[in-house]
Amino acid sequence: MPRRFVDSLALTRRVLSGLIGLNLLMGVLILLLLIASLVAETLVMTGLGARPTGSNGAQIVGMRVIMLVGIGVVPLAHVVLTRLRTIVDTVKVGDPFLPENAARLRVIAWSVLGIELLHVVVGIVVMIASSAAEPIGVNWTFSATRWIAVLLLFVLARVFTEGARMREDLEGTV
Repeated sequence: MPRRFVDSLALTRRVLSGLIGLNLLMGVLILLLLIASLVAETLVMTGLGARPTGSNGAQIVGMRVIMLVGIGVVPLAHVVLTRLRTIVDTVKVGDPFLPENAARLRVIAWSVLGIELLHVVVGIVVMIASSAAEPIGVNWTFSATRWIAVLLLFVLARVFTEGARMREDLEGTV
């Protein structure tokens, strides 16, 4: 394998490891923010731009639900990042078309689908809990690109399954 290719895989692995750590850190920070919003509601919600008053209860609940969704995304993102790092490791040793990688890609696809569904939940919460007078400061947008990526991951998992099967068939004929 060319040295440059090996170096890019090593860099990719380091980046993925860093992202795994950042993802876990973000989960802890969001959890702490949620706890703080329950313990010191006025201070935290004011800091987030929602001064607690009797009229914005839905906004505050909505913000907490978004925090819960953020915490829910952490394990899904962890699955994506760790499985991807393992796939990178198999590429580094020169054997990516394995049934295990096909299974990893399927798990990644399901995890990304879960993340996208949670993203839709955030959009719904923003629509329900925001008002013109008291909006939740989340710029939620729908993106067809992310949904196409989910489909692409399922297709890629199937390609890896077929590639591994074809390789096994070829090895059986040699």
